[in-house]
Amino acid sequence: MSSYPRIARFRSVDELRSHLATLDAPIPLDDAPRSAADGSPLARPLVLGDRTVGNRWCIHPMEGWDGSPEGAPTEILLRRWRHFGSSGAKLIWGGEAVSVLNEGRANPNQLSAPACGRAGFAALLAEVKTAHLATFGRDDDLVVALQLTHSGRFSKPVATGRVPRIAYHHPVLDARHGVNPDDASCVLTDADVERLIDAYVTAAKDAAAAGFDMVDLKACHGYLVHEFLSARRRPGPWGGDFAGRTRLLATLIERVRAECPQLLIGVRLSLFDIVPWHMVDGRGEPFPFTGSLPYDCGFGVDEMNPLAYDLAEPIALLRKLRDLGVCAVNLTAGSPYTVPHMQRPAAFPPSDGYPPPEDPLIGVWRQIDACRKAKEAVPELVMVGSGYTYLQEYVVHAAQATVARGWIDSVGLGRMVLSYPELPADALAGTPLVRGSLCRTFSDCTTAPRHGLRSGCYPLDAYYKALPEAAEVKAIKARMGS
Repeated sequence: MSSYPRIARFRSVDELRSHLATLDAPIPLDDAPRSAADGSPLARPLVLGDRTVGNRWCIHPMEGWDGSPEGAPTEILLRRWRHFGSSGAKLIWGGEAVSVLNEGRANPNQLSAPACGRAGFAALLAEVKTAHLATFGRDDDLVVALQLTHSGRFSKPVATGRVPRIAYHHPVLDARHGVNPDDASCVLTDADVERLIDAYVTAAKDAAAAGFDMVDLKACHGYLVHEFLSARRRPGPWGGDFAGRTRLLATLIERVRAECPQLLIGVRLSLFDIVPWHMVDGRGEPFPFTGSLPYDCGFGVDEMNPLAYDLAEPIALLRKLRDLGVCAVNLTAGSPYTVPHMQRPAAFPPSDGYPPPEDPLIGVWRQIDACRKAKEAVPELVMVGSGYTYLQEYVVHAAQATVARGWIDSVGLGRMVLSYPELPADALAGTPLVRGSLCRTFSDCTTAPRHGLRSGCYPLDAYYKALPEAAEVKAIKARMGS
């Protein structure tokens, strides 16, 4: 657990503001939540391509490691999608990551596009729309996307272990994740890349046929398309310079636009990164890097100080995405496998993490501030922000303030929706938030799947609390001493 003050300790907005001032983390906070009737900026519509989204709340893709062994939807998975639909958010960004190939699944129960097909995708969409229509009486202002991915070096399509597929050999991540640096067979060939592009297009066609409004071409969190953005060490057309490293993402966009013109295209992008961290003597520390400067294995990283970010290339990419016809980007940071404290600020680390090396509020501010800079640089591109869940009681205060200032267009919720899916609806209705349902960043939703269990909010969701896995998660955390 964190030694930093917990959010629940702050009894007023002013108390939290005072603490933020000591951190030099000026997260903007409204004095109080405002309902839609009271003119909340979160109730404003948002133009997305040729659609209009009914409000400024967004639901991030949230996987449960709970599809069938073949990669098709199950009842517990569909339950989560129903919650997305009844959340009150009008932009459902991707639902959850769907691997375009069976080999690219991050776990043996991840959804797979070949297994789902049009029928499986249609079932997912029906759950969202039916729940939304039943709860709110209309769905003409609801936009639903499907996130398409390949897990790359984190692929684990079978329970026996990872089967990595990588863009290039990484000097830190190879050793950390069991990749033999001399094994060329796990590096995608140029022909493999071409086949991968075809698989994305096939999945996008099925999503369009099923009725989805948008596809998200996932380029974040260390997965394959994101890894290509840092592939300076890869020879040939898919690596090297900026044009080569962004070619895969650009080609995916061009192919999907050409073959699925009715689909909006979004990109979930890790806006910046830093050198990987790990646990050392009970605390988090960066891997040694002073002998590896300039650091050439990151995207959005300061090459001479890889503990800091550099937005020059990410902003250039955002401009390129805008020019390619991408309608929106969902901005996040880093990877949960390498820098969880930066990617997902939390009081309690997951089992494969480390205690937070900074007050998690600094991590929240880092993402908000980077998104602000990106929005200022490319104002024409719709942008969704991440990292707000750690604010807990004050998530609405911050969401209102950042949207009102034009720092971000829409605020996304991820972990929060596992414990409190109705938060957007409650906020817009002017209903006081249910404090007992607020995500407290216990990280059980990450610890469970790291041990082969289904992901969910075991502490706060009564459904998950009653599952047999709840006792296993509790035992794992006891062994961790958390």
